[in-house]
This record gives sequence, C-alpha cells and structure tokens, in this order.
Amino acid sequence: MKLDTTHMRYLNQDDWRVLQAVENGSRNHEVVPTKLIGQIANLKTGMGSANRAISDLAKLSLISKLRNAKYDGYRLTYNGFDYLALKSISQRKNIAELGTTIGVGKESDIYAAKDEDGISKVLKIHRLGRVSFRTVKTKRDYLRNKQAQSWMYLSKLAAEKEYEFMTILYENGFEVPKPLDHSRHCVLMTLVVGFPMRQLREHFQYKKLYSQLLEFAVKLANHGLIHCDYNEYNIMIKETGTYDPASELGFVVIDFPQCISINHVDADFYFKRDVECIRRFFRKRFGYTPKDDSTMLDTDGYGDGYRHAYPVFARDVHRTGDLDQQVKASGYKSENDSELAGALGSMQRDYEGDEEESDEETEEDDESEEDEEDLAFSEEEDEEESDNERIIQALSEGQELKTDKFGNYILE
Repeated sequence: MKLDTTHMRYLNQDDWRVLQAVENGSRNHEVVPTKLIGQIANLKTGMGSANRAISDLAKLSLISKLRNAKYDGYRLTYNGFDYLALKSISQRKNIAELGTTIGVGKESDIYAAKDEDGISKVLKIHRLGRVSFRTVKTKRDYLRNKQAQSWMYLSKLAAEKEYEFMTILYENGFEVPKPLDHSRHCVLMTLVVGFPMRQLREHFQYKKLYSQLLEFAVKLANHGLIHCDYNEYNIMIKETGTYDPASELGFVVIDFPQCISINHVDADFYFKRDVECIRRFFRKRFGYTPKDDSTMLDTDGYGDGYRHAYPVFARDVHRTGDLDQQVKASGYKSENDSELAGALGSMQRDYEGDEEESDEETEEDDESEEDEEDLAFSEEEDEEESDNERIIQALSEGQELKTDKFGNYILE
C-alpha cells in the first residue's frame, strides 16, 4: 500500500478533527453516520464546515463513503489511518521527514525517516491483512471474515505489542532497535546500519555468528520469551566497522509482535522452529552442519567447539527472568492477545504453506533429499526476494503500483 503524504500539509484543523471523528466513530460503527461525524468533531462553525471537510477528505481518499441500508456514512481508509498516525508522531517532533521505502514485508512496510535534527530513523507501518507482496490469486481463509476496519484494529494492536516488546527488551540489554515512538499502527525506531541476514553471502566468522544467534534465542527464552519468527528476514547484520566484535554482537533482531511466553502450550514447538530456521540458513548458505561432540565440555555455545550442535528447549531453557509476564505475552494472561495471535498465526501458517517441518535429526537424513529441499527453499527465497526488490525499486522511483483492498502490491 503506497504511503502518499502529499496532502498532509494542506489539511486544516477542521479536516483533522473530522478525520479523527471518523476514526472515533468507527469504534462502534462499521459505517459512521454523517451526522455523528459532525457531532463528534464538534466544530464551532457547525455542520456546514463538517460537510465541507468530509467532502475534501473523501476526495483525498482519506475516508470513503458507503451507503448503508438505513443511512449513508463514511469509513476511515488505510490512507486516513496513516495520516492520523504520522500526525501524532510529528506533533511530538519525533519525525519531520519521510523518505523512501526501504522494505516491504508480509505484514508491514518500512520507510526511511528523519527528525528535525536530520537524524535518520526507521518507520514501520503494520499492514496486517495482506497475504504477501506478490500477486494475490486466491483469498485466504483468515481474510474471508475480516473487514478493513478489523485489520486496522489488529495492525494497531500489533504495533502496540511490538513497541512494548522492543522497549522492555532494549531496556534489558537485548540487541534490538531502540524504540522511539508509536501511534496507531506505526512504530518509530532507530536505524540499524546493516542489512538483512538473507543477503549475507560470506562472513569471516560465520561459525561464531551461528553460535551467537542460537545463544540469543536461548537467552530470550530464559527471560520468558520465544520470538516465533526468528529467521534471516528478521535478523539485521551490522556493517563492519559499526561495532566492536570483541564486546558487541554483530547483529540486531527485529519484528516482535508474534512473540509468545515460554509458558505457552506450544512453546517447545515454536522454539524448535526458531532454532531450525537458523540451522537451515547456515546449512544452505555456508554448508555448515555441526554435530554434537561429547568430547567437548563447553556448553556455553553451539556448533563446532561446543558439546551441543544446537539448543533444545527442555535441556537448555531455564527461566531467569519474567519479561513475558511484564509484557503479558501470549501464553501468559492477556485479555487482548487472542484475536491478534490468531491472525498472526494464520498469516504465518499461510506464509509457510505446505513447507514440511525439518526433522530434528537432520544429520541422519539422506543427503540427496536434503539437497533437494535446500534447492527448493533457495529458489522460493530468491523469487520472494526478487519480488520484494522490484516493489521497493518501483516505489522509490515514484511508480504507482496497483493494490488489492488489503494493500497487497500487484506486480504486472
């Protein structure tokens, strides 16, 4: 979904009040009656100004008119939702300039941004409800009963949850971006000088990186949390020279709205899946398949030189913190997570498709079968990465890409 802020500067105070009135009215109405919009906006000049503002906002596609069986009214669009979020963040002087698209994901768009001092930042806009950034050919089950308003609400919950996770993880010394602000479905954070691990082709200490990544997963679990989407797409590799390898990790972990508690009934499954994602990447990219070595005494890491090749939930996770309780992670007591968790879970399952879970005893698999699986995975990943890069390039060049109603970019 293209973010166009061209008209933000031209909206007056009445326009903003009416736009927010439509948002507030949407909490209880699928279609907000025109009269109610005027009442909520409470403009001093009455319904005349409200009607003018409504007309102008509709022309800019910030709200859309719908005819109900009993009355006519309006609904907030994703463009209007974007405007309200950006307005709130800019009023707090945390963002002054929005740059180009730097990433397009399954559930979000990533933009470069700057504050009034010219400091570079990153704005993440959650877009739950779209299937992927490829052409949509079929409707998924989890989309059939969801309206645009529902997905805006879930996107807002996802942003709030991610901001909470990032804040508490950053404060506890985890390698995550520093969260700076959030509003509605948007999260503002520090810029990581680096690149996604999926682009990594060589590394002078890849065995050390492998161990550190798995140690991170264990450390996170020891503090009560499992990432649940821990893979090469959500790990940023720092550029050489931007950190001290002797005292700092060479990566930053991102994307947290789907985190769960280690108390979750499926915690072992999700932890194992996160670990397998790292193992599969290093096997495919570097041909690195470490084995357990009982002659080694060191259990502080994983891979060559250590006793264990990879962590196991029951053996290696020992609670030392309660971050899951502090952020009310899924699996712990939380009243607002069920619908969000269901949507994220459905989207994750759809994204994975028919991909089979890798056997824990990978070393016993037939080598030819493993090569075929890796080749298929590599081809799928390359196709996905190519689509993503084409979309980013097109948006950066100002091209208008078609989208479906859920914001999926359609490549012609």
